Amino acid sequence: MIYKSDFVNEALARGFLYQSTNLEDMDTYLATPGKRAYVGFDITAKSLHVGHLLPIFTMRLFQKHGHQPILIVGGGTTKIGDPSFRNTTRPMLTDDQIAENLKGIKACLMPFLKFGDEGNSAIMLNNDTWLGSLNYLDFLREIGTFFSVNRMIGFDSVKTKLQENNSLSFLEFNYMIMQGYDFYTLFKEYNCPIQLGGQDQWGNIVCGIDLIRKKAGKEAYGFTNPLLTTSDGKKMGKTANGAVWLSPELMSAYDFWQYWRNVNDDDVIKLLYLFSDIPVQDIKKMENIHGQELNELKILLADSVTTIIHGKESLNEIHQCASGMFGQACNDLSKMSQIRKHKINMSQISNTSIIDILVDSQLCNSRSDAKRLLRGRGVYINDETIDENFKFSADTQSRDMLKLSCGKKKNVILLIE
Repeated sequence: MIYKSDFVNEALARGFLYQSTNLEDMDTYLATPGKRAYVGFDITAKSLHVGHLLPIFTMRLFQKHGHQPILIVGGGTTKIGDPSFRNTTRPMLTDDQIAENLKGIKACLMPFLKFGDEGNSAIMLNNDTWLGSLNYLDFLREIGTFFSVNRMIGFDSVKTKLQENNSLSFLEFNYMIMQGYDFYTLFKEYNCPIQLGGQDQWGNIVCGIDLIRKKAGKEAYGFTNPLLTTSDGKKMGKTANGAVWLSPELMSAYDFWQYWRNVNDDDVIKLLYLFSDIPVQDIKKMENIHGQELNELKILLADSVTTIIHGKESLNEIHQCASGMFGQACNDLSKMSQIRKHKINMSQISNTSIIDILVDSQLCNSRSDAKRLLRGRGVYINDETIDENFKFSADTQSRDMLKLSCGKKKNVILLIE
């Protein structure tokens, strides 16, 4: 089916849509450029991660087709914490922690969209602006009456938690109302009738739509993305060392690039549709590529995503790192700025086992993991294989830095001080 809206057509072609409310009416509404939609991000950490990319890239597409994205950073809702599909309650953050996280989240979002004062430039808002000044009794009287507890506990995000006997505090239960109020505020104050989000946000989005319908007598729309998973059904965005962060302070451009370079063969085409600006018709021509040629597509994918987040200028150094140009000498720090660093004291190096260094540098999760890799000849210093009996020689101790690798995918630079 061909839709009226270029945004809807391309969003469907790329695989961005999981579920929507009244898609045909929303399509008609979006057939004319200049409309607004919003997506929200709570600020529970200092950085966003790969799991946030689908709604962000959906907003990039929204802006590409002449519409105006609104990004909400949840300074207010973060004080409550979204309980959706979580087994445990989110830790309560202080105001100072939220303020610090806010800086990092804003920095993560800036590279993806065009901001400014012209045309359909993206808008960034903090929902603490309106949530932080609410009077509790007035809010209950004005908004609470429009929410049915029976309906709220019927949504999967809440029902699953209750069925598994996981605690759901009254504070967390309010989250759905707060997000619904966000939607109502944006509808009323910013003429924004569309909310985007991950598929776990469906219940929260529908609550906002119901509130707008009951309180304003108008129609609003929801659009959710699918969960980002690999071809074997596993959730994407995790590595042996934790989340794949978007902030360069938490993950280097090189490690970020390597994550995409090493995705499963069966996932490459899907990820090119989702996370590149390559035209849909060009990606279709790649669908029959198999075998060794897939490596070129993986590099294309890694280059595309990394360029958007870290800038095109980062690719030259990344490609040099990836092609092994650091080889034996491995002593040019300017060429290694994209690889994670680990400092080690000169006075301790002769008394520190390679097993401890592998764990301390986060190349291995445990001593047993390090021993297994060493016994399997999977650990290298300056591309030379070593075993668990390795000792730093006078020659290695005289270097300022060394490249320590686990296989071909995980590298760290040892800075000897």
